[in-house]
Amino acid sequence: MLAASSRSGAVWTRALLLQLLLAGPGGCLSRQELFPFGPGHGDLELEAGDDRVSPALELSWALRFYDKSDINSVYVTTNGIIAMSEPPAKESHPGLFPPTFGAVAPFLADLDTTDGLGKVYYREDVSLSITQLAAECVQRGFPEVSFQPSSVVVVTWESVAPYQGPSRDPAQEGKRNTFQAVLASSDSSSYAIFLYPEDGLQFYTTFSKKDENQVPAVVAFSQGLVGVIWKSDGAYNIFANDRESLENLAKSSNSGQQGVWVFEIGSPSTASGVVPADVNLGPDDGAAYDDEEDEDYDLVTTRLGLEDAGTTSFPYGNPGRGDANTYNLPSVLSPRQAATERSFGSPTERTRSFQLPGEKFPQQHPQVIDVDEVEETGVVFSYNTDSHQTCANNRHQCSVHAECRDYATGFCCSCVAGYTGNGRQCVAEGSPQRVNGKVKGRIFVGTSQVPIAFENTDLHSYVVMNHGRSYTAISTIPETLGYSLLPLAPIGGIIGWMFAVEQDGFKNGFSITGGEFTRQAEVTFVGHPGKLVIKQRFSGVDEHGHLTIDTELEGRVPQIPFGSSVHIEPYTELYHYSSSVITSSSTREYTVTEPERDGDAPSHTHTYQWRQTITFQECVHDNSRPALPSTQQLSVDSVFVLYNQEERILRYALSNSIGPVRDGSPDALQNPCYIGTHGCDTNAACRPGPGTQFTCECSIGFRGDGRACYDIDECSEQPSVCGSHAVCNNHPGTFRCECVEGYRFSDEGTCVAVVDQRPINYCTTGLHDCDIPQRAQCVYTGGTSYICSCLPGFSGDGRACQEVEKTRCQQEQEHILGAAGLADPQRPRPPGLFVPKCDEHGHYVPTQCHGSTGYCWCVDHDGREVEGTRTRPGMRPPCLSTVAPPIHQGPSVPTAVIPLPPGTHLLFAQTGKIERLPLEGNNMRKTEAKALLHVPAKVIIGLAFDCVDKMVYWTDITEPSIGRASLHGGEPTTIIRQDLGSPEGIALDHLGRNIFWTDSHLDRIEVAKLDGTLRRVLFETDLVNPRGIVTDSMRGNLYWTDWNRDNPKIETAYMDGTNRRILVRDDLGLPNGLTFDVFSSQLCWVDAGTNRAECLNPSQPSRRKVLEGLQYPFAVTSYGKNLYYTDWKMNSVVAVDLAISKEMDTFHPHKQTRLYGITTALSQCPQGHNYCSVNNGGCTHLCLATPGSRTCRCPDNTLGVDCIERK
Repeated sequence: MLAASSRSGAVWTRALLLQLLLAGPGGCLSRQELFPFGPGHGDLELEAGDDRVSPALELSWALRFYDKSDINSVYVTTNGIIAMSEPPAKESHPGLFPPTFGAVAPFLADLDTTDGLGKVYYREDVSLSITQLAAECVQRGFPEVSFQPSSVVVVTWESVAPYQGPSRDPAQEGKRNTFQAVLASSDSSSYAIFLYPEDGLQFYTTFSKKDENQVPAVVAFSQGLVGVIWKSDGAYNIFANDRESLENLAKSSNSGQQGVWVFEIGSPSTASGVVPADVNLGPDDGAAYDDEEDEDYDLVTTRLGLEDAGTTSFPYGNPGRGDANTYNLPSVLSPRQAATERSFGSPTERTRSFQLPGEKFPQQHPQVIDVDEVEETGVVFSYNTDSHQTCANNRHQCSVHAECRDYATGFCCSCVAGYTGNGRQCVAEGSPQRVNGKVKGRIFVGTSQVPIAFENTDLHSYVVMNHGRSYTAISTIPETLGYSLLPLAPIGGIIGWMFAVEQDGFKNGFSITGGEFTRQAEVTFVGHPGKLVIKQRFSGVDEHGHLTIDTELEGRVPQIPFGSSVHIEPYTELYHYSSSVITSSSTREYTVTEPERDGDAPSHTHTYQWRQTITFQECVHDNSRPALPSTQQLSVDSVFVLYNQEERILRYALSNSIGPVRDGSPDALQNPCYIGTHGCDTNAACRPGPGTQFTCECSIGFRGDGRACYDIDECSEQPSVCGSHAVCNNHPGTFRCECVEGYRFSDEGTCVAVVDQRPINYCTTGLHDCDIPQRAQCVYTGGTSYICSCLPGFSGDGRACQEVEKTRCQQEQEHILGAAGLADPQRPRPPGLFVPKCDEHGHYVPTQCHGSTGYCWCVDHDGREVEGTRTRPGMRPPCLSTVAPPIHQGPSVPTAVIPLPPGTHLLFAQTGKIERLPLEGNNMRKTEAKALLHVPAKVIIGLAFDCVDKMVYWTDITEPSIGRASLHGGEPTTIIRQDLGSPEGIALDHLGRNIFWTDSHLDRIEVAKLDGTLRRVLFETDLVNPRGIVTDSMRGNLYWTDWNRDNPKIETAYMDGTNRRILVRDDLGLPNGLTFDVFSSQLCWVDAGTNRAECLNPSQPSRRKVLEGLQYPFAVTSYGKNLYYTDWKMNSVVAVDLAISKEMDTFHPHKQTRLYGITTALSQCPQGHNYCSVNNGGCTHLCLATPGSRTCRCPDNTLGVDCIERK
């Protein structure tokens, strides 16, 4: 139903509802009175079928719609919609209203024209007869308006059938609907005319593919999504959506003629909503309303209520002409908001997450918006704040870690013990938090008249809550702007305010807002023209447990020279609180130190002023809740700002605490909990005591003394916690219950059998949402599951596929086949003809083979043969792909490291990510395997682990580069990206603090310090395909493999490059990975040519075959009595017991793609030392260990370096 926003609007709504519900007999519209239609009148015909969408109908005269005046094309759908833009493929069948696109819907339902079941006609008509007919219809509805259209769009749905789904409804057999929509436009306005002839509507419900039951049609208008950065539902107006009102569409009218409904849809009056005509039927056309009928109005309108507020939100208010007010329900979420803002803790049908202790609540029915006529205020649809708004039907608005309490005027949510937040959003006290989002900006730098624009830039933040310290990184900031944004630490500082350490009686931002608020800040640089405006929107906790933020920057900033550093002294800021609004303003300084020139580094101190306003929703019903202090002081120190020019990343770090207003530095008088000197574990909360006393308390889901906290395995300790027919999966700080196949969660939170779940083949029944058969295929996978995939030559997610340009490999294929007269690649090829193989993305397959000779070789991304890789027939070389797989569109994956839990783990590389697999003894805890780090668009090959600093190092052959990341958390960094060819194996000397790597393209082995500096080439002769490399740190030895197909070998040398010799050369095929076990002094390797794993003690000549018959091993590591290797054919990690020469276990990652390097992340370093482990061995630069000594070496580039080499 439509909503009104004024007294007159309320009266109109009352009349409109009465017209729809209480229509009387009269002269109905005949089919002959419809606008002329059909091919004879120039109509186009929509392709027959289900869920069809027309090509764009280009208009000669722009259509106006809501606040838009430039709609130059429309799209017509089978399902009773005229769309203002092309509907997304996923919305081709009816779903929740409103859609994401602008829409005029005279009868939105799942309609079908398959096999001649009706037709859909459409055209633009500028003829005088049709424009005059439209003008007369509009004139009847709006007699005070003078309107003469220049263009008319006529769309006719003739005898269309209902879509009935897999089980046909006999009652709808033979039922057909005919109706028409006309859009008339002049220079200044547009109108819609809906026509419903007598007996034109024979059915009012259709089968919903989404809900799998019959749902009523909808007559409505929708503006679609609005906003530049923060997309949200625009205005929309629902006119009819139940059987009673739909039945009366042909019997009543708002324009004085039965079956004809007129609406003003585009003019200055429609910015906030469509304006309906308001002409009642004459005495002869409708029923006379007596007082008794009038008194029943409230009962009737309540029955006609809008859709459930739990599934739809409405921009309340369909104003009359000239009215501009819109009424909103602040606590009701739109479908897209409901998916993003409230999904934290919202279970899927078969999976639910828990964090104990916490209550389990049955799933609640969505709240209902009552429809009341309020003559005093003119608000027809109002948010009901009476006794009906209780926890009984609103429990879903609270976090699963909150309790709901009823009060006299409503309900409030509050977090349970051990959690913090505002009740709508709660997180475990003391637990580290992550914030992810996007940044866009349009910024002028200095006096430049050309703005620097950027968008879709990632923001990631990591917060150590019990220290109040936030680390924020914003990626891909242009170099021309990066340094000039250094003073703007408060961009990330708002995250610090959210999780500032709370002093007794004071609240940080998350406790107040739950991470759901908007912030607008204005920055004025004293003595500099212009200002910068910062707009940020925080949308609460997402389904991954991360907070989400969108940021927009616009304005002007002073220019800061390239290479400068910025220092910001500790500062305080006063936050002033009132109902749902927080304000603050401050003036502070920053110092810019420019790069050194001629021995001088000039520095300048500048002043800037900050003003900000934060708006949020608070619960006003709990009068017993302690009031916030009207003013709180945020204290910020240890401010760190940095712009990394190479990586184009802007970094901000700040420590924050919130407390009373005070002067000077109170640190000496404060509790360690407030100033971050407590030493509690990152998964612990600090509890202040008297004076400087405090205690550390592990967060919910962890156990320990607070100084060290360990994850509680609820699944092991409480085997029945998930109940019967469920599987329990442990996660850090929480666990997840999943119903077994054939069961689902009931409203009570238990797993119950799925009844009558007959498999439906969505592909053959046409119920799928894949793209058209010419672009995509639907593959049925059993039950109710299916997969959409684009056909060769197209790219996308299968639901929307686009034709792609042919790659170099595909072009070469076509050229060779065309020249040989074999246009069909499936036809037999003549002997001796080589045709390159391309992968599913069109790139060259890294291993190419000649079908006739059996020879195989490696190629680079351009298809050129890599020298020295051609193998004899019957053996495939272990070639590496240098092209990363395409990144699928969707939510961006955070690139920050997820901190590693205590214990020993296997780390393995899988294309664009590194995963961790915990070990318990020698057993792989496969159910706890998780992604450690996502680095999309990279192919990670080698891995090495530094047990001292808990860092993982890797090689990437796509850029190429060498990178590292801390396992404590934070963003990955690139340490080497110059002068690399194909870096593959990587090893680390944790005592001498050096890394070593092989480069199979440059055919050399290099060494550098752990930060990538002081590079030196150790070997660059007699190497063909060096790959695996490993160190023996305590003895100062280095070992590596070379899978040279003519002369494969395993070599060794001292770490300084001396005493090089071949260790193994006989009976080798393609030696790939190798590992050295410091405890047993065994060197082991895996060979993809001989399909064996072997070991030897380097000081003894004999070698031992550990296991034969391996598939295609790539990399290997050791721990305890086991070897663990990655296998290319099985895409798995395999555990082998060295003592009994037997495969013990296999782990198959969820994502079945090629696995590369593997290493062991030890919980503590092996005991021992070498001659470089103390004071860098007395060396000025590189210290390289040797057995019983060390050698001091200089880096290769020693220009201007004061370096001393000695043994």
